[in-house]
Amino acid sequence: MIGTVGADVRPRRNIYLTRLVRVLRRVFRVIRLFSILGALLFGGYHALAMLRGAPFLTVDRLVVRGNVQLSEGEILPLMSGVVGMSILDVDLEAQRRRLEASPWLLGGTLRRILPSTIEVVVHERHPMALARFTDRLYLVDSSGALLDRHGPRFADIDFPIVDGLATDEALPPMVVPARMALASRVLEELRARPEMFEAVSQIDVSDPYNAIVLLNDDPALLHLGADRFLERLRLYVELAPTLRERVNGIDYVDLRFGQRIFVGPTGD
Repeated sequence: MIGTVGADVRPRRNIYLTRLVRVLRRVFRVIRLFSILGALLFGGYHALAMLRGAPFLTVDRLVVRGNVQLSEGEILPLMSGVVGMSILDVDLEAQRRRLEASPWLLGGTLRRILPSTIEVVVHERHPMALARFTDRLYLVDSSGALLDRHGPRFADIDFPIVDGLATDEALPPMVVPARMALASRVLEELRARPEMFEAVSQIDVSDPYNAIVLLNDDPALLHLGADRFLERLRLYVELAPTLRERVNGIDYVDLRFGQRIFVGPTGD
């Protein structure tokens, strides 16, 4: 018996064509995504450009805080050109570095206060002493930085005068760090006893291992060494009446050797 076989003939799908279609669809999706992103970036750029030019974002005020010795009028010129800029264009770090041009300032912190204000918080140096170079007095901080020349403006600053900080009389002077360190130690220790601090008129640190102190209304030069300044000054104050009774005219008193005190009379 001869049977008839019915063949189910279907069109064969092209595998490569199918893959190509899938790839093209993915490419079109990526292109569409990038087109959307490009449109957003383009629109954002133009929106930002328009925003930067908006009048309400123009800096019209600088607020200064933290200043004690410097007036606002001395700080604002360090930031010339900021007023009138867009607040979005102000380089805060560059402006902070410009503050360091003042010897009084260690730097500062700046921040934007929308819509049109820049706040400047300055960090001032603190005067430690009055340093004498030739015949001029300067305010110096603990590092030896010259802050300003002393004058009527600083009449309320009443510090002992420190001599011998520099190796020569040239101006501007080169402060020797070891000498400034000695002066700072003396002043810091004396500040613990305000009555002793106020009694000191001058300090000489030409020898970085021996601070020589001069008291108000007392011509004797007091050699205090490199430590225990307050203790040695108090010892001298206690013994001064007795010393004056025994020595007619005292040039110097050396207090560096504990209870052994050496007194140099005036004259030969």
